[in-house]
Amino acid sequence: MNVITKTVQLPDGRAITIETGKVAKQADGSVMLRMNNTVLLATVCAAKDAVPGTDFMPLQVDYREQYAAAGRFPGGFTKREGKPSDNEILTSRLVDRVLRPLFPADYHAEVFVNVMLLSADGVDQPDALAGLAASAALACSDIPFECPISEVRVARVNGEYVVNPTTEQMKHADMDIMVGASAENIMMVEGEMNEVSEQDLLDALKVAMNAIKPMCEVQVELSKELGKDIKREFCHEINDDNLRELVRKECYAKAYEVVGQALEKHARAEAFEQIVADFKEKYFAENEIAEDAEISKEDTEALIDKYYHDVERDAMRRCILDEGKRLDGRKTDEIRPIWCEVSPLPMPHGSSIFTRGETQSITTCTLGTKLDEKLVDDVLDKSYMRFLLHYNFPPFCTGEAKAQRGVGRREIGHGHLAWRALKDQIPAEYPYTVRLVSQILESNGSSSMATVCAGTLALLDAGVPMKKPVSGIAMGLIKNPGEDKYAVLSDILGDEDHLGDMDFKTTGTRDGLTATQMDIKCDGLSFDILEKALMQAKAGREHILGKITETMSEPRAELKPQVPRIEQFDIPKEFIGAVIGPGGKIIQQMQEDSGATITIDEIDGKGVVQVSAPNKESIGAAISKIRAIVAVPEVGEVYEGTVRSIMPYGCFVEILPGKDGLLHISEIDWKRLETVEEAGIKEGDKLTVKLLEIDPKTGKYKLSHRCLIPKPEGYVERERRPRPERGDRGERRPRPERSDRGDRGEHRQPRFNENRQDRGNDFFDPMENREPKGFTDALDNKDF
Repeated sequence: MNVITKTVQLPDGRAITIETGKVAKQADGSVMLRMNNTVLLATVCAAKDAVPGTDFMPLQVDYREQYAAAGRFPGGFTKREGKPSDNEILTSRLVDRVLRPLFPADYHAEVFVNVMLLSADGVDQPDALAGLAASAALACSDIPFECPISEVRVARVNGEYVVNPTTEQMKHADMDIMVGASAENIMMVEGEMNEVSEQDLLDALKVAMNAIKPMCEVQVELSKELGKDIKREFCHEINDDNLRELVRKECYAKAYEVVGQALEKHARAEAFEQIVADFKEKYFAENEIAEDAEISKEDTEALIDKYYHDVERDAMRRCILDEGKRLDGRKTDEIRPIWCEVSPLPMPHGSSIFTRGETQSITTCTLGTKLDEKLVDDVLDKSYMRFLLHYNFPPFCTGEAKAQRGVGRREIGHGHLAWRALKDQIPAEYPYTVRLVSQILESNGSSSMATVCAGTLALLDAGVPMKKPVSGIAMGLIKNPGEDKYAVLSDILGDEDHLGDMDFKTTGTRDGLTATQMDIKCDGLSFDILEKALMQAKAGREHILGKITETMSEPRAELKPQVPRIEQFDIPKEFIGAVIGPGGKIIQQMQEDSGATITIDEIDGKGVVQVSAPNKESIGAAISKIRAIVAVPEVGEVYEGTVRSIMPYGCFVEILPGKDGLLHISEIDWKRLETVEEAGIKEGDKLTVKLLEIDPKTGKYKLSHRCLIPKPEGYVERERRPRPERGDRGERRPRPERSDRGDRGEHRQPRFNENRQDRGNDFFDPMENREPKGFTDALDNKDF
């Protein structure tokens, strides 16, 4: 084995080691990456040639976590890892978005990158290492790749920027961004923030770049030592330079004219399609393609389409850079027309429509109970999620005639971005579980940001007490290589995203950023350009936020009638078991009696009870039962009790669930009773009683019923002889001090009469001067 190990240091001194040559040697490239107890295996394999007809980069990145890495069993019936979780898909997307632009434009062989988590203790976060592991595997292969990259997570903890923070440090962070970059250029940014400024984000990006540079340098060294700095040769395209020039000559002016007409999406697409269709008709009429020609007619048509795409791209970019005119006629910083509506649907708990240009989202909000929470069961995270956001992108929203299948990676990624944008604006103490569902009805760019805006309106319409409303915008960039001129575009169209150099999404309140996602497709993007894009995005966000607040600025004061009502309150921790009962018997009975749903959890050393029901009557009945269980009886209070048992001296009355007190026979009525039954009381009867006293030593309750009924006229309370006072230990007479005792400590008074001669015995009656009747002295017995 030719094992090579490289080490790179993080700013705080922690080390990351990259080892190759020991495992998975049949892959084109493989590395074992380790940071403390976190171990990742990354492999890459590429097909030898491209599939005929492929005109794109067929890259597949899969990040998977093994439950054994954390010493856990997978959940479910099979106890085996199944389809990737949302967390695994999101991490895969982070790596894919950095790697994809760095493959050669004419390289079309299938490439599979697999990153596997093999060991983790939950201290260090493995998703921040996946990008470095994948790039190192490519560096160890001969697969064509422009340059190595890396990814790091940057968090701001107590005002300090930390690279690849631990899980514990993340609990105190107000910024969490993932940055992917080469040694020279930022390629990808994604993360969430707690209303931070644009300058704070730029500072975090600079910290990330300083950490990424040494990681890229280590990979270059590794590639050279393995002799993999020279990549394999390939030929996946057949080009015709003469045809390329002909397409540009015949089509560029026509395409530029269409760009300047500011047509709507479908009309513009049809105009572009007509240009290339006319060119093909003319070309094939003038150039007959023989059946045995080196390039067939089908291949020639594919080349024309490819060359025309470049023409269309250049025409759009030049029109923006030279004239400042975009595809739909807007200026570079202009936002498309916006209209909003709340409650378009009658039965959802909250709903809204947000339309910006040709992008439209209809979003619904559903409020549920704690039982509706989502269980997250990832390898390193087992928790419950109380705010859910799902994003759907049906084919009809772009006019495509095809069926809608399962949820794709793009939908999961876009929904996650919108979720990050909104989640911190829902108060932590809000008792409802909240689910937003965004259905994209029309799409022409920035549908994820439309989801954020529509989601804000739907939350407000549902009565969710948001801290602040949130809006979002997508920014673009046009910058040709070798030119200083560039243009930052606000609220980009789908074509401007596809043909441009940047897709930079930001969301936030009026006070700062809450989430961001950026994909950069060009080289040499300076921080000056990023700062301009961020400030232009801020102005656009504020404009959109104004449109949102014009439609609805405050949460609905009253919940809609169909929303389940929820009451939440705290109880002492020691009463949790009493409310639940043995085997849940008590709580189940309360739910059956009241018709409400009751949940109880121990949080921060107290019991948090949540009661939900369709109406207030059911909630009130359930709450009264719970409060009765946890109530502490107070002296002087009157209770409606139940007679549980009858004794000769009185009866025991349950004044609160599980709390019985003694109603003495003398406290039942003003008249004297010989038996309890004489008062007509029997077990199971309801009886109103007053708590007179709680014994401080035993905690027993003394009850009275007679004090609640009128005293009979002429009633005279029977006098009772006062009991003699007792000392601290209960003695009726004070004992003499030890110093008053005799030598043997006697202190008792003689029991015989003082007038009688002392015989040395105290067996005689002290009240009599004669011997007891029938006494016979033993000495007088002659038979003795």
